[in-house]
Amino acid sequence: MAAPQEPRLWGWGRVPVPGREARSEDLEALTRNAVLSRGLGRSYGDSALPPPSTPVVAGTTLADRILGFDPTSGRLRAEAGLTLRDLVRLFLPRAFFPPITPGTQFVTLGGMVASDVHGKNHHVEGTIGRHVTALRLRVASGEIVECSPERESELFWATVGGMGLTGHILEVEFTMRRVPSPWIWSETERIPNLEAFMDGLEAAARDWPMTMGWIDCLSRGAALGRGILYRGRWATAEEAPPRPPRPALRVTVPFVMPEWLLGSLTVRAFNFFNYHQHVPRVRRRVVSPESFFYPLDMLLEWNRLYGPRGFTQYQCVLPRSAGKGAARRFLDVLTARGGASFLCVIKDCGDEGRGLLSFPRPGISIALDIALRDDTQALVDALNEAVIAEGGRVYLTKDSLTRPEHFRAMEPRLAEFLRVRRKWDPEGRLRSAQSVRLFGDRP
Repeated sequence: MAAPQEPRLWGWGRVPVPGREARSEDLEALTRNAVLSRGLGRSYGDSALPPPSTPVVAGTTLADRILGFDPTSGRLRAEAGLTLRDLVRLFLPRAFFPPITPGTQFVTLGGMVASDVHGKNHHVEGTIGRHVTALRLRVASGEIVECSPERESELFWATVGGMGLTGHILEVEFTMRRVPSPWIWSETERIPNLEAFMDGLEAAARDWPMTMGWIDCLSRGAALGRGILYRGRWATAEEAPPRPPRPALRVTVPFVMPEWLLGSLTVRAFNFFNYHQHVPRVRRRVVSPESFFYPLDMLLEWNRLYGPRGFTQYQCVLPRSAGKGAARRFLDVLTARGGASFLCVIKDCGDEGRGLLSFPRPGISIALDIALRDDTQALVDALNEAVIAEGGRVYLTKDSLTRPEHFRAMEPRLAEFLRVRRKWDPEGRLRSAQSVRLFGDRP
């Protein structure tokens, strides 16, 4: 008789660790002795995974009540386990939408705050932390604390982007945005190379509230960085179709695919087709928010495409002070080492957030999905060294392979974050697999 399998948890990168979730609608009781809270587990690396010695985490998804909403101001308060998908489903028909949305709707409010998520409108609206007015936390001592930019502000700004290491987020209060219609006016343009892409992003940021791009990071020479630039805004009532958008049709990747499926040849072929099928060069149309904000959500369990060893997403921001050549220098490192990314997203970033470990800063963000292979750690090391040389940093929500010495070199705010964290958790009770790896927490 086979021995029972040990319970396992994993992030979206599908690299498992021993662990399980305890769930309850009573989040206050659930977090009383928990080492970490976890929402939908969509962080790519190990930030929502438990440390080896304490494998049980508090799963928040049953605590998803809306506690209050003021339609005049847009102020909403809800439990941390409420998902972005449910929030949009309930409020878009009422002409309200979250001020910030990441690239997936499968994320909880608590996870959005812990990651201080940003979206296609970062150059205009910043991160979600700019719009949060209050948080209710259970800190390591067991005390429940209400904090805001005005009240216990030091704790508040350490929690925004603090990866759940300063306290269990129980409730989130923030301001929703009123929108003129439930549709997006979208414009896409085929761009021939990286330099033109940088110019296109810069020009789009002046006129459009939402911008981003997909680039072919495997082409070389004059074609390096060719891709598709996306620009968008909320459609006016006159531009919008008379009916609301229909829910998107979704398909599911049925099983874990073989490792060779997303090799360099397959990725090159996909990139070639995706670039050349964009005809005419500029397209203009009205699209649903789901297709504009969450295109990958149409393919459920898409992380299975990367094979049995899983994958990592590498996301960095290269500061504006490094100049427009920084993106080319970074991609040269990637292509020289044979890095094959099925998805390479580039975005324009605006002002730095006030969260002590918030990711964006003025510059260019580049995100790569990289299948885990024997040489992936060496590739990430090389990319990190390139980012350090440019004065940039990586996104902890996506990270799984950065070495602690590299993160310290990227993050001058780390000492202040650790000081605030120690103040509220002197014994280091709240921790994760990521904090063990990067900050030296006890396993």
